[in-house]
Amino acid sequence: MAHSFLRKIFSSKDSFEKQLHNIIGFTPGNTELYKTSLSHRSVKEGSNENNERLEFLGDAVLSAVVADFLFKKYPYKGEGFLTEMRSKMVNRATLNDIAVKMGLKKITLYNKQDNSLKISQIFGNTLEALIGAVYIDLGYKKTKKWIMKTIIMPHMFMDDLEQLEINHKNKLYGWANKNGKALEFETLDERFENGRRLFTVAAVVDGENLAEGKAFNKKDASQIAAQLAVEKLGL
Repeated sequence: MAHSFLRKIFSSKDSFEKQLHNIIGFTPGNTELYKTSLSHRSVKEGSNENNERLEFLGDAVLSAVVADFLFKKYPYKGEGFLTEMRSKMVNRATLNDIAVKMGLKKITLYNKQDNSLKISQIFGNTLEALIGAVYIDLGYKKTKKWIMKTIIMPHMFMDDLEQLEINHKNKLYGWANKNGKALEFETLDERFENGRRLFTVAAVVDGENLAEGKAFNKKDASQIAAQLAVEKLGL
């Protein structure tokens, strides 16, 4: 029985390391560090156990790498263009899609019974935490190469991103002004989910609730509502 139990533990460990290697493309120097980067606060409460601190670090590293990439790729573009392109490359929806495509959803540890997590973009956050772990493990130069090879080159297509509209609120406001419509964003609900405030915001046009968005801050919730409204209107 003891041997069977130990085999189960080690096979599970080997399975995780194999999956992680398949995603990041190299053997990590510190497996526990990467497990922390993949642990959401819904399953690990301690700040030294979940991935929020690594997410903070990874966000800064990714932003620096993206800024350097854009600065060199577009030598004649102004600050406004570069800032907008960086926003498109590091926004939550973009990173969440990339994280899912990379397979992070399969090995992220989170409370799968929590319905509020299904509408949030935790895998994009997890990707940033993973970048933080890679940075601690390999240092900036190797992390920069890894981000270029694993994230930017295979998943971020500049021609498509240049055409991408990420500020759906502005687009919806533009449509409302053009058509003489009154547009407001109303907070319908605010409640605590796992120690965090979950907001429900509605895009209201001429008094009609057109679409609703949910997120852990009002800004993201209103953007989601605006995106759904834009899609509903076919804009």
